[in-house]
Amino acid sequence: MTTLVWLRDDLRLEDHPALAAAAEDPDGAVVVFLLDEDSPGIRPLGGAARWWLHGSLRSLGEELAALGIPLVLRRGAAAERIPELAAESGADRVVWNRRFGAGRALDAAVADRLREAGRRVSSFRGSLLFEPGSIVTGQGTPYRVYSAFWRACLSAPAPPVPLPRPAGLRAATRQPASDALDEWRLLPQRPDWAGGLAERWSPGEPAAALRLDRFLRERADRYAADRDRPDADAGSELSPALRWGELSPRTVWHRAIAAGVDAGMFLSELGWREFAWHTAAHEPGLHERGLNPQFDAFPWRTDPGPELAAWQRGETGFPFVDAGMRELWRTGFMHNRARMVTASFLTKNLLVDWRIGEAWFWDTLVDADAASNPFNWQWVAGCGADAAPYFRIFNPSAQAQRFDPEGEYAGRWAPESLLIPEIVDLRASRIRALAAYDAMRAGAQPDASPAASSGAEPGAKPSD
Repeated sequence: MTTLVWLRDDLRLEDHPALAAAAEDPDGAVVVFLLDEDSPGIRPLGGAARWWLHGSLRSLGEELAALGIPLVLRRGAAAERIPELAAESGADRVVWNRRFGAGRALDAAVADRLREAGRRVSSFRGSLLFEPGSIVTGQGTPYRVYSAFWRACLSAPAPPVPLPRPAGLRAATRQPASDALDEWRLLPQRPDWAGGLAERWSPGEPAAALRLDRFLRERADRYAADRDRPDADAGSELSPALRWGELSPRTVWHRAIAAGVDAGMFLSELGWREFAWHTAAHEPGLHERGLNPQFDAFPWRTDPGPELAAWQRGETGFPFVDAGMRELWRTGFMHNRARMVTASFLTKNLLVDWRIGEAWFWDTLVDADAASNPFNWQWVAGCGADAAPYFRIFNPSAQAQRFDPEGEYAGRWAPESLLIPEIVDLRASRIRALAAYDAMRAGAQPDASPAASSGAEPGAKPSD
């Protein structure tokens, strides 16, 4: 039996159930990565993600080549290309690790086509700690509150122990022709804006394993205390590896526990990723519509003009915001605390539609995935699952005093920000945002124009 392994966001060898299954077949395997930006519901990758994908595929190709197995690269709509590849290779079976969100329906369509052609199909649990549908409320519905969701996860049987690299994996005799990776032009052309990405990151499973080792050895014991400090270098920096499946969440989970460190807070961050994907499994299209339909009537500014450009360039005049946005542009990454503050500033101080900010992060983050990116933007904007109350508006100046008290983070990324005129009055814009929220709830049409900057502040809690 020959098995075709269809790779997606699981670009690794360790803890890869689909590859492990293929290693059991006597006639070998065909390993395929399909660049699918044509299927309905599949969102084309942003620029930073394409850069990472190029490096990760190159790394995986080298790892497989060392085993004598080519990595076959093709592009096109999966419902067409995967059956074609199965026919070209004479594969009796096609296997993959399950995905969720919009990809679930596509996978079902591909499976139907393959079975119609007489081929076996197997899918495996490999991208999450817990399968969507296995963690539900007592009424059988998805959780909408994270704390309850995570308690249910921790009460469930522990995630399986990670699988070793598949021993005995070998190449099938009939290997389809492969595209050349460089022909896909995933890397930026002219101008080449990816220099800062290359300085900070090395995509691929080997580099991801080293980052995990470094985190557990050097940072994990202070993660809970310093994780909100962008000046403290306490983060794991594992989110790109998890997004591309260079590490499985099960590997991270079990390695953290085995390391004997206080991993509770760290593992809860894996839980937040789970929460995003479990939500996306039930609510595909998170980047297009809010989970709370009440916000469909919110008067977002969809044409914010120069203020949006200032936010994107890191020229708002608020050093904490500007530092985050410049770190993002330079490295394809932003500290999580800065992500919350920059997103709050855009959606609440500037009243810009959260989808505009989400699209910018989608294009510039190396770790933007189809669940976490829109899920987190909805959380900040107030229209998502377990969303931050709308009146929680992150004051960037107060946030800087609390989490970057010496100004090290701001000084590293935006040293001249204090010389830039502030593009908005924080107090006035807060009043405007809360008035818009109250009017939305009352069914009125508030004034969300930039000039709407005066009036009595509604009864609300102090800003963070």
